[in-house]
Amino acid sequence: MRYADALVSVGLPVRNGAGRMEHAVNSVLNQEHENLELVICDNASTDGTEELCRDLAARDSRIVYHRHPVNIGLHNNFTSAMRLATGTFYRWMGDDDWLDPRCMSRSLEAFASDDRLLLVTAQTSYVGADGVERTDPYDGTALGSDDPVTRFTEMLRLQNESAILVDPLYAVIRREPILTIERRNMLNEDQVFAAKLALAGPWAHLSEVLTRRHSAHETRAMLARKLGLPPWQAHLGTALQCKELLGWLDESPLDHQQRRRATLAVARLYLRRQQNTATHRARRLLGIARALPKQPALRSAMISRVAKSI
Repeated sequence: MRYADALVSVGLPVRNGAGRMEHAVNSVLNQEHENLELVICDNASTDGTEELCRDLAARDSRIVYHRHPVNIGLHNNFTSAMRLATGTFYRWMGDDDWLDPRCMSRSLEAFASDDRLLLVTAQTSYVGADGVERTDPYDGTALGSDDPVTRFTEMLRLQNESAILVDPLYAVIRREPILTIERRNMLNEDQVFAAKLALAGPWAHLSEVLTRRHSAHETRAMLARKLGLPPWQAHLGTALQCKELLGWLDESPLDHQQRRRATLAVARLYLRRQQNTATHRARRLLGIARALPKQPALRSAMISRVAKSI
């Protein structure tokens, strides 16, 4: 196919984003690659999002606006954007993200140079709550391997190393192959989906910064509430993630040796997370102990109480 002529769909899930989303929309419409559609999925917003989106759609026929009459949840709104898309290629974006005008054209060039590719990621600049931008360059090659377990193992390694090196959820993806990848509403679902994508096909990574995203720290309890999950899942996020990955490996077309290697990669992910959690708790307890009164009995009682809470 002629990648220069390909239709690219951009999915923008939003709820109550009237005050921030216009900048994101304009960055899509101003792409050098003009053959695109912007699918906006409005999750029953209660502010002026509907009015803004209808006005934007009236100005540019490439905008497809869909409004859910009731709140269907963050995860369902996210996935519905892709189901409504029609492009050969697809990309999600947040309602306060920004895309460089070359983002789509550079990604399509990568696809044109390698027909094996399932998706193309790009270097991303992350804006923290303090307004400071930061990015970590990724120069690995394992995600482009023809071996699915090599890619899978590298993706799990990256999930323990740094959250900002590679972000496949905000990559340009071949839409049809990923429609069959099962997804479920759960903590760490973005990491599970990324690992499933790694098994599905080779990736390419563009080292230039072509997108900007805003990041904010959220605890597991906060994320569970945001996703509409029961509170107990906040304490079992890694265990549930690994269970989902192992179940997916059982369904994947891997031979015995490949499945064994992939299972070991999941085990390493779990053990590393448990080690990190234990180290974090020990540091917290040490800091609390240093700040406690000098009386041994009182110190012991307070440390015991804090330990149970974390």
